[in-house]
Formats: sequence, structure tokens, C-alpha cells
Amino acid sequence: MVLVSAAREYVNRMLQDISGMKVLILDSQTVSIVSVVYSQSELLQKEVFLVELVDSISKSKESMSHLKAVYFLRPTLENIQHLRRQLANPRFGESHLFFSNMLKDTQIHILADSDEQEVVQQVQEYYADFVAIDPYHFTLNIPSNHMYMLPAVVDPPGLQQLCDRIVDGISAVFLALKRRPVIRYQRTSDIAKRIAQETSKLMYQQESGLFDFRRTEISPLLLIVDRRDDPVTPLLNQWTYQAMVHELVGIHDNKVDLSSTGKLPKDQQEVVLSSEQDAFFKANMYENFGDIGMSIKRMVDDFQQVAKSNQNIQTIEDMAKFVDSYPEYRKMHGNVSKHVTLVTEMSKIVEERKLMLVSEREQDLACNGGQVAAFEAVTNLLSNESVSDIDRLRLVMLYALRYEKESPVQLMQLFNKLASRSPKYKTGLVQFLLKQAGVDKRTGDLYGNRDLLNIARNMARGLKGVENVYTQHQPLLFQAMESIIKGRLRDVDYPFVGNHFQQGRPQDVVIFVVGGTTYEESRSVALQNASNSGIRFILGGSVVLNSKRFLKDLEEAQRIAKSSTNVV
Repeated sequence: MVLVSAAREYVNRMLQDISGMKVLILDSQTVSIVSVVYSQSELLQKEVFLVELVDSISKSKESMSHLKAVYFLRPTLENIQHLRRQLANPRFGESHLFFSNMLKDTQIHILADSDEQEVVQQVQEYYADFVAIDPYHFTLNIPSNHMYMLPAVVDPPGLQQLCDRIVDGISAVFLALKRRPVIRYQRTSDIAKRIAQETSKLMYQQESGLFDFRRTEISPLLLIVDRRDDPVTPLLNQWTYQAMVHELVGIHDNKVDLSSTGKLPKDQQEVVLSSEQDAFFKANMYENFGDIGMSIKRMVDDFQQVAKSNQNIQTIEDMAKFVDSYPEYRKMHGNVSKHVTLVTEMSKIVEERKLMLVSEREQDLACNGGQVAAFEAVTNLLSNESVSDIDRLRLVMLYALRYEKESPVQLMQLFNKLASRSPKYKTGLVQFLLKQAGVDKRTGDLYGNRDLLNIARNMARGLKGVENVYTQHQPLLFQAMESIIKGRLRDVDYPFVGNHFQQGRPQDVVIFVVGGTTYEESRSVALQNASNSGIRFILGGSVVLNSKRFLKDLEEAQRIAKSSTNVV
């Protein structure tokens, strides 16, 4: 509950002490921060009758002095300018200013100078500068996420903005938790090192007073890693409910857009998938696709029983009972149709793209050796007319990541075959991936073939067999969590920043993935937290990836890298 509760508590505190009718004014990022933890009906209960974006409020001149304005904004240059203009010509009776992170002194002076009519009642910092999509999973929704892949020589100005936003997000999480962490980072990643050093500088030097919570227990650990250390996880098809919805349909801020799936009623074209608001989803979000079908059938059966009893209305008492239970009945009806629609849509995509066939091969490439058989299987799938372009590309990428050193000749054959079968993919994208995330660039033991312990574990798994061939893959993050629990995370691979070291085993660990997390990883974290190891893990990232977003970032980074080398 930790992150969702912290963000909800901040929103509660903003709204509950201001009586009367209110307008809540947000920016393009705080709208996500609020929407994942607070529903519209809850806002109404707090007398919020209007929710507006700060840039659209700027365009309107209409006076609304009967409303109190509650602003919740990121402390950016752009937002301060909007506020300056709005405070110079106030439209609302009162203004209450809340910022999601630390304000600079100069920004406070600008606001004070602009408030000539003294409508500002308070200015507060409430550190909800992260999108808490699940209790132990947050994201920052950074649009220019591809920047993390650019080589150091390119260093565009956007890269500093990416670093600044990540440092802001991480520091807000620790301010919300009221803790100051010991910081470690992945040695082979320049950007992870840069973010770790900037975060440390902020927490231990620039704002050391703010982060000094005078707590006696062992400091939490912040571990900053790079997505390129595990490029396999975002390339795989998923077969557990939440991860699969994101991979095949897409989830943004816990909402799923179904408008492109055909003739759905208007109120079902965008549905909410939140473990906080949907008991069925909470119980099944980590279950396998096969089991979901059975669970939905049980839910439909339960609903039919309720519907049947509602048809049997004979007396005034029956009618009164039905009216009382009608909101619950409607909610149940909406929930049933939402999950049935999602599963039907995903089954259709699985069938169309022959994903069971493709996914079995992907899992083999990710988890099992055998280069000769793998080459043959990938070649056959590239020739299969039913396999889509994106699936062909992913198969070649997974093969290349696994066998880049073992079979360069066969790798070239696959590149050529991919180019002839799927001409829409730019040549060189797979090579760019290897340059970014090949074996020479990685820290972790991605395929379990570098250290003896992992080799032994893989052999044991091979002998025992796997329960489900489609979900046998475990993200590299799982190994990192195991190492932390056992106190075996190597200093040489994950150095500490400065002279702040871990005294004993931490109870809280925040793992931040520069380049984005996946729902497969957040499932790993949730299951690990449920196992009561004595350590609570929180996962965060710059975005939440599916394979489409990962490839889009890769293409964009390749395009920029290419054009900058041409300039040089």
C-alpha cells in the first residue's frame, strides 16, 4: 500500500482543510499523479466541482470568484510563468498553491511579487512527484525516455532534463517515505552513475537538512540500474493478466483504451484497471492467462445469479431492496463486461498473431541453450506468413542477444532474412541494440551462464522441468533482489556513492530502472514482498515499457545517434 497511500494522503491533505466549492488545477504530469490514486467520485466528495489544466485556465478570462482554486503543480519554469499570469489577474476567490517538489527561493519570490491582490492563502510542498500505479511500483512517465540510450558524446540538452526529472522523482519518493537512502548504481552504466551522484549530492549536500529525518534504524537502499542490463524482459510476450494487457492493448496511468477494438458502448471505450479500485483485478493481476478465463467464468456465473434474483421482484420490499443494491449491481455489471471484453480482445490477438507459437520460441531463447535448434526455429518462424513483422523483429533480437558471439555468420543470415521479410524495419536496428545492450555492456548474469551458482541453478531447473513453458522466464531484477536479501550484491558491480555505506541488511529497498520497468518485473517485486523475506522492495522507472515502447525508444535513439555522427 506504501506508495499509493503516501500519494493519497498528500491529495487528502490538500483538499480536506479547504472548505467550500473548489476547482482543482493540475498540469500534464500531476493529472497522472492524482488520477491513479483518486477517483472522480472521491474528488466530488471533497467538493471539487471542476478539474482543469493550468495551461487551459490561462486562456480563459471568465471570473469564478465563488470557487477556491487548489493548484497542484510540478515546480517547473513553465508552471511558474502560468501562475504569474494568473495571479496578476485572479479569476478565483482564493488560491492555494501546492507543489509536488522543492521550490527554489527565486520561484517563491516571483510568486510573492505576482500576488498583488493577495489571493494566495498558502504555498506548500507536498512530495507526490511520482505516479503510484501500484502499491510497490511507480513511474515518472518521461516522454523523452529514449535519451538514456544516447552515447555520451552526443549528450543533448534533453539528457540533463531526463536526469533532473529522475532525480526529482526519486527524491520525492524518499521524502514521502521520510527516509534518506544509501545509494548504489550499476557500474557499467554512465547514466546510472550520473543520476546516482546527482541524487546523492541533493540528499547529502544541497538539501541535507530536508532529508535528515534523525531515524535510528538502518538506512534504506536505493539501487539505480540501467534497462540495457536486461533488454530481454521488455522484448518478451507476456502471459500474466496485467502484463499481458499492457503488451497487447496498452495501459497508461491504469487506464486501457479500447476504442479501436470495435463497436463498444461509449462508457466502455476506456476502462480503469486498478488494484485499488477493482477487487477482481487485484486478485487476478498476476495470474496466468489460462487461469484468468476460469476466474472470469466464475465471475459471470455469480453475476447471473444476482441478475436472476433481481428479476424476481414481486413486492414493494423487493423493489426497495433492488433500488438499494442497484449501484452495486451496476458496478458489478460494468466490471464483468470490462474483464470479458479485455480477455476476448486478447484471445483474438493471440490467435491472429500466432503468439503461442512465437512465445514458446521466445521463452526458449531467453531461458534455454541450444544455438543450432534456436537458429532453425527462428528461421522457420521468419518464413511463417502468420507471424507479424514486430514478432519477427523481436525473435531476431532475442536470438542476437543470446548468440551474438557464438554464430556471427548465422546472425547475418537472420538479419538478411528479416530485411527481406519485414522491410519496414530499419536496417541496423538489431545491431544498434547489440551496441547498446550486448554482452560487453552488461553487468548482470542475464542468461545464468557466467557464474557457477547460476549455471548449477539452471541445470537443476532443466532436470526438474518447468511448470509453464510460457512463463518460465525470470527477469534479471529477480536475481538482484535475491542477492540483496542474501547480502551478496557485489560492491565491484554495484558501487556505493560517496562514503555512505550499508550498515547491516536494509529493510526497505528502492530499485530504479533508468529506461523503464515492465509489469513482469513489478509482478516479481509483488511476489517477493509477499514471501516475507524481511525486506520490502519498491520498483520505479522512467516509464512502463511494453515491447512496442521499447522498440520505439530504440528506433528514436538510433535516429538521433545516426544524425549526430553525420554532423560530426
